[in-house]
Amino acid sequence: MKYQKRQKAIVLLADGTVFYGKAVGNKQGTSFGEVCFNTGMTGYQEIFTDPSYFGQLMVATNAHIGNYGTNVDEIESDSIKIAGLIVKNFSYEYSRDIADSSLEDFLDKNNLLAISDVDTRALVSYIRDNGAMNAVISTEVDNIEGLKKQLAEVPKMEGLELASQVSTKEPYFFGNENATYRVAALDIGIKKNILRNIAERDAYIKVFPYDAKFEDLEAFKPDGYFLSNGPGDPEPLVSAQEVAKEIIKRDLPLFGICLGHQVIAIANGISTYKMHNGHRGINHPVKNLITGKGEITSQNHGFAVNREEAESHPDLEITHVHLNDNTVAGLAMKNKNCFSVQYHPEASPGPHDSSYLFDQFIQNIKK
Repeated sequence: MKYQKRQKAIVLLADGTVFYGKAVGNKQGTSFGEVCFNTGMTGYQEIFTDPSYFGQLMVATNAHIGNYGTNVDEIESDSIKIAGLIVKNFSYEYSRDIADSSLEDFLDKNNLLAISDVDTRALVSYIRDNGAMNAVISTEVDNIEGLKKQLAEVPKMEGLELASQVSTKEPYFFGNENATYRVAALDIGIKKNILRNIAERDAYIKVFPYDAKFEDLEAFKPDGYFLSNGPGDPEPLVSAQEVAKEIIKRDLPLFGICLGHQVIAIANGISTYKMHNGHRGINHPVKNLITGKGEITSQNHGFAVNREEAESHPDLEITHVHLNDNTVAGLAMKNKNCFSVQYHPEASPGPHDSSYLFDQFIQNIKK
């Protein structure tokens, strides 16, 4: 092992439960956030840089993290977005031909606190039973009472607007400007691989800040509109909801993923709710109710759309359901050119069973 003696560290949950570990490398400090877990066996770098995870302390359920290093091309945003990392075994050494850095160096570059040697099986089991909650990871192991007081001041994820903290500040373009189609994308936490998937389908994209108005998007003269994934509670995103309402009212092609899916639901008068644990992993089973086929999907969300309200809505159809808990995984409007899914068809990491949804978006534009 690279470090013979490492600093002791703790995970302190909001209910006072403590788990013990050690700091990764020489880094010391304290980090707050909502503790959650991801069950993916691979793709840790993409997960850490996914804006949807902003404000969350990530528990990796895979026992070994860091063993294949990092690569500059395998990022979903310009920096690490998780608030902190909790693992069982941290690999300081890595072995992969195309890796250009160790995970330790990648975390250091992004100034992220990580702790290892935690009993992650026990921690995840506890979260499963008691739900996602605020927590703190810290090397201040002798200051538990002080950390409890600070933790009590951290706002809960429910009601928290975070899109403004990860969205682009200025509009930018992505793809080939001579492409056949033009897409206006509202960035409420967008992943780079979503942009790549749209661009690969002969589309030129202009990405707008989270608070852009419909008129801003319309000025680009797009053929279609996209609402991205992102972090936090969808309820406070009033500006994005108004954009969705305007697009729907004009019956323009609209596609939403994850947070964008929830925004579209709210724009139709359907409520969302905070889930007990959420869905975070790359092997979640979804059934497409239109085709009857199953899909293995990549998911990352802590909020969901109210199924009872969706079922009773006269203008909406539930197109996909999550087979583990029957939550709404996809919606389509019956008389409008609008559809959305609660999972990630671009995967990264994960299977590509659902990449057809990007083709469906382009087909809707062609109509």
